[in-house]
Amino acid sequence: MSSRNGEKHPFLNDLADDAELRGTVLRRPILGRDNIKRLVEAVGTLYASQTPTFYGAIEERHFLQYKATLRSGLDLEAVGVVERDESGLVRRVTMTFAPLDAAVSLSAGLSGIVGKAFGGDLFYDASVNEIAAS
Repeated sequence: MSSRNGEKHPFLNDLADDAELRGTVLRRPILGRDNIKRLVEAVGTLYASQTPTFYGAIEERHFLQYKATLRSGLDLEAVGVVERDESGLVRRVTMTFAPLDAAVSLSAGLSGIVGKAFGGDLFYDASVNEIAAS
């Protein structure tokens, strides 16, 4: 989830070893700094463009918002809440994505890139979900 100019999101360098990432494109949380960084890098490969629209903080909670266009052509909006501890380390990041079609497309794209590494049940998988819906 880096921007077009290569700038990183403001939380990546401050992740605690045991940080947690939750999001609307995930079926369960991702745990650990290295896993979170790997997932964020994978998300970035699915973006054709990304534009930050807001960043602010209230005490230890930081909020970020951006718009992106997926390589598939779908437009996406994201909101993140970054929770820091007293020392400034990031303990939890929660990301929400909208609209639904773009969020599902992002999750399915992640399944193709890092699904095996994180476990097949973490992301949306069209082939599995089509069978389940039948």
